[in-house]
Amino acid sequence: MSARLRPGQTLLLASLVFGLFFGAGNLIFPAGLGRDAGSAVVPATLGFLLTAVGLPVLGIIASALTRSRSVREMTAPISPWFATAFTCLLYLAIGPLFAIPRTATVSYEIGVAPLAGDGPWLPVFTLVFFGVAAVAAFRPGRLLDWVGRFLTPVFLLLLGALAVAAVVAPMSSGALPAPAGPYADGALTAGILDGYNTMDALASLAFAVLIVEAAGRLGVDSPRRLAVELGKAGIVGGLGMALVYGALAYIGATSHGALPGAASGGAVLAGTASHYFGPAGTWLIAAIVLAACLKTSIGLIVACGEMFAEMFPGSYRVWASVFLLVSLAIANLGLEAIIAWSIPVLMFLYPLAIVIIALGLGWGWVRHHLTVARSVVAFTAVAAVFDLLAALPETLAATGPVTALTDLAGRILPWYENGFGWVVPALVGLVVGLVLEAARGRGRSAAVADA
Repeated sequence: MSARLRPGQTLLLASLVFGLFFGAGNLIFPAGLGRDAGSAVVPATLGFLLTAVGLPVLGIIASALTRSRSVREMTAPISPWFATAFTCLLYLAIGPLFAIPRTATVSYEIGVAPLAGDGPWLPVFTLVFFGVAAVAAFRPGRLLDWVGRFLTPVFLLLLGALAVAAVVAPMSSGALPAPAGPYADGALTAGILDGYNTMDALASLAFAVLIVEAAGRLGVDSPRRLAVELGKAGIVGGLGMALVYGALAYIGATSHGALPGAASGGAVLAGTASHYFGPAGTWLIAAIVLAACLKTSIGLIVACGEMFAEMFPGSYRVWASVFLLVSLAIANLGLEAIIAWSIPVLMFLYPLAIVIIALGLGWGWVRHHLTVARSVVAFTAVAAVFDLLAALPETLAATGPVTALTDLAGRILPWYENGFGWVVPALVGLVVGLVLEAARGRGRSAAVADA
């Protein structure tokens, strides 16, 4: 009989969920959001929580409801070709192309560079960082211990010291400044799009294999019990993420008085640590960032290595080694370049991830109506291409062909300017799928009658 997890085991699994998700961007983006949103920090944070917490938790639940071990298994009924292509794109985006290199560059720029000073230290640091990650990643069976038992509690303890100081003695008093940039026009929408940058909705589909394996090691093997236990762990881990995000956004919003020159979320965190703890604050923020980024890096390497070893020739260790080397090379391009090139890819993948999660949540119905699922995915994918084009770096986005396509999309797709041009096409795909299915049903009925 499949085990029902004890409260302590549920908390351990939730710690793994939190630890896998909460990495580089999860630190810098909410602090930067709070800084720029100012007096609109509440709606901006709520929007951020929708996509940075709500979607990942739903992704875990959807994976459990479909009784899938991986995103490839989850999407295979829609189309084996689509399942392979989407799985590769997703794992490459949250793996060696963007997210894994970002864990190293954020660690360096926020935590190590202030201590090391000017100099060509990034290559040396990334080599050491990925060397440590490799030691843990080459023992994937210990992931629950590495992340759930050790690194996540250490991270929460360190970050808790900073958050408590900011709440007890706020850096600013009085009214918060007016929202700046996109937050001035629509704080909720800007927060929702900021949540994309954490990549956690994509990660929820990729990390399913690791969370399922961890639950299995705790004795959960029944698909029905697995859905319940993963749902509980996802909700508990999600609540933890929401609390931390709220604290980081609060720190950013109240930082103006003490840190008038902070230009980014990373600068806000570094300045806040120094404000409260003096020279020791530099070491504190370095420890916080390293703990956060290292645990996520290990989880991503394991997830990507296991998935590609399952899909293609080559052992887990070979694929993990390849991803480590690629991540090492890309990390040395710097954080700014990584973020600039990741945004267009995220704007393409996120709409697809959202509709796949939605289909997974309704899998009891969807599995009997795959024509509808295929239609929704197809229409969403076409619309998401326009979101990708609009988010390209300025030198490419300003070219004639790209401008012509994005102008066309702006005229025909509702909410395109807000980053949600895919919503109406997805709904159109739903209607088209239902019509096609109804037409096929009438055709089969007529054939039976003629026979």
